[in-house]
Amino acid sequence: MIVTLTPNPSVDRAVVIDALRRGEVHRATESRIDPGGKGVNVSRALAANAGKTVAVLPVGGPEGHLLEELLDAACVPRCSVPVTGSARMNISVLEPDGTTTKLNEPGPTLSTAEVDALLSATVGLAADPAAHTDWVVGCGSLPPGAPADLYATLVRRVRDLGVRVAVDSSGAPMAHAVAARPSLIKPNHEELAEVVGHDLPTLGDVHAAALDLVTNGIECVAVSLGGDGALLVTADGAAHARATITAPLSTVGAGDCMLAGLLHGLSTGQAPEDALTTGVLWGAAAVTLPGSRVPTPADLLGIPVDSTDTPDFTWRLAG
Repeated sequence: MIVTLTPNPSVDRAVVIDALRRGEVHRATESRIDPGGKGVNVSRALAANAGKTVAVLPVGGPEGHLLEELLDAACVPRCSVPVTGSARMNISVLEPDGTTTKLNEPGPTLSTAEVDALLSATVGLAADPAAHTDWVVGCGSLPPGAPADLYATLVRRVRDLGVRVAVDSSGAPMAHAVAARPSLIKPNHEELAEVVGHDLPTLGDVHAAALDLVTNGIECVAVSLGGDGALLVTADGAAHARATITAPLSTVGAGDCMLAGLLHGLSTGQAPEDALTTGVLWGAAAVTLPGSRVPTPADLLGIPVDSTDTPDFTWRLAG
């Protein structure tokens, strides 16, 4: 099973308009709401593909009740931790060419007791022998009141149980997590550059930065590169995979679906390079769907993924 912790979940509303024009009134042609937050999206993608998962999240206020209803409707198992504040609502504005503009609220302020309850719920699931937990995943931004080292604390507490931990975040929370040496991190291109403190214009630069992190104790670094695919680096080598999507609809949650596919592959015994291909397939399929919908097995059909364990490190990246 894969347990996800999302300290700052959301209700995600996506609206489709013809073009975004600042200061004008727009009439949406479509809209939808989904449960959101990076870890929630990972659990949603896993559940949609028959993967075993539990999403741990703080829930409060009317938006929190709606979030629970949406997760239940999507058949996503959850462990809700009651909090005083209301869950946030995020808005994504989608244009026909795939351009996505996001408006993210900060989320509720969590007390020390509420943060402790979130960590305890997650660690408790990891420690339960009946759960057979393969991975614990800490994902996303932190809400006000949460300490910057929350993910680092998660890494240390879960690692002591012999369970692997993955982290997907940015800024100070990611820096603290990297110092705690989780089993896997999944930064995007910008986030990896932030971690190492310099630009990474080529695939070779990304590889060198990821390899340095592996040398310093992180078993696996998976870097999502947008249209350039993803690079996976371990002590045994590197693999690159890429899918070409000609008609993108939304990039919201695509990186989360990529992480879900990668972890699903690793937890079911796939070799790292094959798990990367699975992750890129899931992430590419998400781009073909509206809003923050996650792919089902039917959505994965017909998407070709090119992969290699001998990447072209001279490749200059778009981002």
